[in-house]
Amino acid sequence: MVVVTASTTRMDTTAFSDIFLPITLAVITFGLGLSITFQDIRNIVLLPRNIIVGLLSQMLALPIIAFGIAFVSGIEGAVAVGLILISICPGGATSNLVNFMVRANVALSLSITVVNSLITIFTIPLIAQLALNVFMKQEAHIQLSFTEAVWNIFRVTILPATAGILVRHFREKLASRLEDPLRYILPILLLLVYSGVLFLEKGGGQQITIGDFLRILPYTLILNVLAMLAGLYLPRLAGLKRINRVTIAVEVGLQNSTLAIYVAGSLIGNYTIATVAVVYGSFSFFTAWAFGYLSKKYL
Repeated sequence: MVVVTASTTRMDTTAFSDIFLPITLAVITFGLGLSITFQDIRNIVLLPRNIIVGLLSQMLALPIIAFGIAFVSGIEGAVAVGLILISICPGGATSNLVNFMVRANVALSLSITVVNSLITIFTIPLIAQLALNVFMKQEAHIQLSFTEAVWNIFRVTILPATAGILVRHFREKLASRLEDPLRYILPILLLLVYSGVLFLEKGGGQQITIGDFLRILPYTLILNVLAMLAGLYLPRLAGLKRINRVTIAVEVGLQNSTLAIYVAGSLIGNYTIATVAVVYGSFSFFTAWAFGYLSKKYL
């Protein structure tokens, strides 16, 4: 879930998003780590099929769905590029949190996020450039810093998650007592920090209009629903357990809108492309949670 303001040339960055947002995400990931045991980690290592299927579902199926929607619908070029850009930005801490809320496989969710975040340093520039060439006949120099990405993954995901796992191992009773309250506290914490980004960091950005929102919403909603269905049923063909299928469905259905907005606004410099990510981020947290909850309970 993300609520941000897009600019035609760049995305405003301030102390709030530069400091409080990473700290909040690290706290959330620490809370997620409290639910992970050493056995969960062993299962990931001993059963790599789960993470491989998850990565393939997110890295191949989702962009194919986005390209298909763009071609079939005939939408304007910038919106098409925006859909594809969303499809290649992995979910991050938000999808991990949703999997925690619906009691899915948090260890698998975090593993997919870490590996995918490293891979997409290279795939985002390539696929985004392809989309720009196909739908807008435009070229752009898109480059993501490998060093910065690795540092962000380490400080926001790996380090706090490891700390949480160690607390779980050495203070299991404490971690167990915290697990249920954190299912309510962590989403509220995430909502508060994104509300701060919205209300405290408007800056000189351009607000999305109701007309733009309604025009783009159907395409982003279709992408979101088809992605979650693909994430749920493609792993079924590989014989994965239901809890792992639900985990992958959430990972595939809840993409990183913040990263997509950064690439669109700061690296490509196109407000309409960034707007697609804003619209997608306005509802995808809630649809992913509802889909994950209902799938785990009834399917």
